[in-house]
Amino acid sequence: MVTVQEAPSVTAPARRPRRKGDGRAAALYLAPAGILLAAMLAYPIYQLVLISFYDYGQPQAAGNAPLVFLGFDNYADLLSEVQFWTVLGKTVGFAAACVIGSLVVGTGLAVLASRVRSLPRTLLFLAALGAWSTPAIAGSYVWLFLFDTDFGLVNEVLSGIGLPFEHHSWTFGTFGAFGLVAAEVIWCSFPFVLVTMYAGIKGVPDEVLEAASLDGASVWRTSWSIVLPMVRPLLMIATVQSIIWDFKVFTQIYVMTNGGGVAGRNLVLNVYAYQQAFAGQEYGLGSAIGVVMTLLLLSVTGLYVRSQRRSAAWL
Repeated sequence: MVTVQEAPSVTAPARRPRRKGDGRAAALYLAPAGILLAAMLAYPIYQLVLISFYDYGQPQAAGNAPLVFLGFDNYADLLSEVQFWTVLGKTVGFAAACVIGSLVVGTGLAVLASRVRSLPRTLLFLAALGAWSTPAIAGSYVWLFLFDTDFGLVNEVLSGIGLPFEHHSWTFGTFGAFGLVAAEVIWCSFPFVLVTMYAGIKGVPDEVLEAASLDGASVWRTSWSIVLPMVRPLLMIATVQSIIWDFKVFTQIYVMTNGGGVAGRNLVLNVYAYQQAFAGQEYGLGSAIGVVMTLLLLSVTGLYVRSQRRSAAWL
């Protein structure tokens, strides 16, 4: 008589019941960081909101003119401007492209790093950390030099293989300039996603993956049903950080498009706020833009975290 042994099934570990003192202990651990963040952020945010309610320009900053309370007039003027909505749309599209690109490149390289040998993995991490540690302004000028119209290496290579890129300007067109800046932002942002996701992938127990293989699960099914739920918290952290970083990009846009491109075609909200506040000396209007950006970031990140919690509960 032949007996058939069934393959072990993969069962999710039961959650440890939450004790009454867990919340208090977590609050005590987070208190020092919370106090430090409050001390560093509370007063600047208060001043930002306060200035946004006043007609605050260079004369008022120098003390040569009295402050005039405007209430919500700066916000009304801002929301009534067509340029603000145009810049906001470009900012959202640009940030979305950078976030998706950083997540795709970083996660893909994390999967690759988890499957290669030690030497190529070490070289990959060294190259990634080199890009991550490069200052934004230095990296922007390096990319400008590589894509220079007359002396750039990229134009030389592309024209050398017969493509019509001789003396091609990568920063003149709206989409070309945004694409070049997005590539530079992704280049200096994906290492964070790479390190974060690699740590999550290596944290998946080998026994779980072996049990899934014995059950006949394919690589795609294993990745989607086992690995992804386990690394979801880290993916959420990487996504939220990328949204915050990419939505408020300033240096790369300002340096690589010479302050926002031809006729402001490559403006994003941070550069737009800088132009209004410092170039236009309308600090109240610039502060209003900063408040709107903060509210938008809080809303987007809050909605994303909430949606991830719902999907995690559904899984």
